[in-house]
Amino acid sequence: MYLHLGQSVVIPQGEILGIFDLDNASWAYRTREFLDRAQQEGRVVPVSEDLPRSFVLARREGRETMIYLCQWSAAALVRRAVP
Repeated sequence: MYLHLGQSVVIPQGEILGIFDLDNASWAYRTREFLDRAQQEGRVVPVSEDLPRSFVLARREGRETMIYLCQWSAAALVRRAVP
């Protein structure tokens, strides 16, 4: 099964480690630090040009951890992921 994140980005659900609300998660210092470091390392993929509302943490092919910034809310993504 796959999860459509927007535009032409689709990831296998088995690779998803977590779906997070960007506003709530970014309050924590460690989360901001994690996102900043991932941005510097080039592991952040903006799915849309719109303002991101959530991010999906995924392990690509069992190796590299990627962060996908999505314009949809975390609740909407979870509803899409659960059949």
